[in-house]
Amino acid sequence: MNNLVLTIILAVQMLSALAMIGLILIQHGKGADMGAAFGSGGSGSLFGASGSANFLSRTTAVLATIFFVCTLLLAYLGNLHPQSSGSVLDRAGLTAPAPAPTTAPVDTGPASQIPGSTVPPAQAPAAPVPAPVVPATGAGQIPSK
Repeated sequence: MNNLVLTIILAVQMLSALAMIGLILIQHGKGADMGAAFGSGGSGSLFGASGSANFLSRTTAVLATIFFVCTLLLAYLGNLHPQSSGSVLDRAGLTAPAPAPTTAPVDTGPASQIPGSTVPPAQAPAAPVPAPVVPATGAGQIPSK
């Protein structure tokens, strides 16, 4: 039921946005009204000399109000029941595959003697990491006092 209401509100919002775009593109600018006032064009139109401006601007205002109300409803209904807490990055870590189990023996050193602690299996020794190379140019060549 909730998804149906969200879908209907979203459809009304999209239709009002498309209709509003169309009506805004149809309307004339402020400079076109000055020419119509002196009798050049517009007087023989369907709505009269100034009727189309009032009709189109009022219809645009109604569609903008519908769009605004739909946006507020979608925001309210979307926050009413949050899907899950945390960010998308937090949820991405939950779906990562588990590492393959190792067959190395469990370390029986001092860490294993702490009550309630779990000691991870020993890892294979990693390759030694080379020391960072300092470039021969730049701040490395400035002598110190």
